[in-house]
Amino acid sequence: MILEPFQYALGAVSGGLVGFTLGLFGGGGSILAVPLMMYVVGVPSAHLAIGTSALAVAANAFVNLIGHARLGNVKWRCASIYSVAGVVGAFLGSTAGKLVDGQKLLILFALLMLVVGAMMLRKRNAEGNPGAQCSRENAPKVIGFGALTGVFSGFFGIGGGFLIVPGLIAATGMPILFAIGSSLVAVTAFGLTTALNYAVSGYADFLLAAIFIGGGVVGGLLGAFSANHLSERKGALNTLFALMIFAVAFYMLYRSADALGLLTA
Repeated sequence: MILEPFQYALGAVSGGLVGFTLGLFGGGGSILAVPLMMYVVGVPSAHLAIGTSALAVAANAFVNLIGHARLGNVKWRCASIYSVAGVVGAFLGSTAGKLVDGQKLLILFALLMLVVGAMMLRKRNAEGNPGAQCSRENAPKVIGFGALTGVFSGFFGIGGGFLIVPGLIAATGMPILFAIGSSLVAVTAFGLTTALNYAVSGYADFLLAAIFIGGGVVGGLLGAFSANHLSERKGALNTLFALMIFAVAFYMLYRSADALGLLTA
């Protein structure tokens, strides 16, 4: 795929926004990356946008993980168990996702976002248990949530952070700041698994992904810094997380419905 220089510049700016979102929320990068690549940068294919964004988000998530780890926001045991279970699910989900029409895939994606956003908004004031850990008692729950999140992540071509964060909270009861930091381990693993599966089928633009990653490194540093400050305000992170999901979901529904001719029928 050959793009104009201005489109690559838009890719760098879009990458910065995605990186900031990943650093701030631990997720949401992919739900922004796919529509940004399609509607701002101008990537012509939904599957190509999904594969390229998965690669870029995986790399940006890894960079943001380093920042959160330094701040002590990562529960490594929980993150590892969740990630291993999710990688298997991501491979199965991404294999199935390539067989579904791209525009219909985006509509299903947006509807899932609305459900998750409602869940996060409903529990926005929950503080969680800072000492929460993964043990034999809750390991089956963590594995179950991890595998299911991986399937959705792979199917929709996303890093899955906006699913992983509420999944970790539901499985362990940890506060959102720790869920954000820990989720980046799984976002990296899920995104890389999905990206490799799509790349094998030719659905990845490596130059655009590299430019996205460069912008994301800068945005991620700012996002991680902001997350630590917002975590001191009860419910602020949860509310912003949910509102961001709603905004992008409605926009994607509108654009996908327009592309399918549903608005003019």
